[in-house]
Amino acid sequence: MIMAIDVSNTNITLGTFKGEKLLKIYRVTTKVPRTSDEYGVLLRDLVRLSNASHHEIEGVIIASVVPNVMYSLTNACIKYFHVHPVIVGPGVKTGVKVGAENPKEAGSDLIVNAAAVKELYGVPAIVIDYGTATSYQLVLEDGKLDSVVIAPGIQTSVQALTSDAARIPEVEIRKPKTILTKDTTECIQAGIVYGTIGETEYIVRKMKEESGLENIKVVATGGFGKVIADETDVIDIYDNILTLQGLRIIYYKNVAAGRKSRKIQN
Repeated sequence: MIMAIDVSNTNITLGTFKGEKLLKIYRVTTKVPRTSDEYGVLLRDLVRLSNASHHEIEGVIIASVVPNVMYSLTNACIKYFHVHPVIVGPGVKTGVKVGAENPKEAGSDLIVNAAAVKELYGVPAIVIDYGTATSYQLVLEDGKLDSVVIAPGIQTSVQALTSDAARIPEVEIRKPKTILTKDTTECIQAGIVYGTIGETEYIVRKMKEESGLENIKVVATGGFGKVIADETDVIDIYDNILTLQGLRIIYYKNVAAGRKSRKIQN
């Protein structure tokens, strides 16, 4: 059994896998400061909810865009699971080439999503991740992460709006029945959801047009991706566990290459 951990700016998403089967998925808040013991106890308890023991965890893989949690999180894996985790970054086999001018600047989440799409759905493809930021990435036929467009995420946009405007209330993110809304809550919902649909359709169209790849598939993921995917024809596939699947795929690529997460012998 392995544990895959995706650390984003908003949430830490944890998945436990037995082979290719995802047993359970959990999310905890990233921004809460935690010690290695707090992470260890939390992760161990979440594994138990999978009807498993922490002793069954043979390997851990982590992708993180939040550097300041990594010391505590890594030490939690070592102390509580007796495993040195694989950290997605330079030197880790992913099957993805990075086309950026400075490849080290490419976020590990982008690389993991590209690896997942290449393996599960085929490339070339456009991958959209509706997270803290909304990212649109073009993955070419050779597995090259060619280009990325980054826009404010749905929740980030709502938080910016409600925190900076005194009379704007917090709202649930869902599509109202009509764009011709009458009350403040639905006005905000219409602007956020229909605005993101419009953004998605325009950016995808421009990426296809400028790449010359008019018929490539579009795969979406991320917590709010389902809301958008249900409302537009430009998204072909919605996969809410794409990133965790990518981590699983990368982990076993490194097992095959002899660079797996190392179990500590007592």
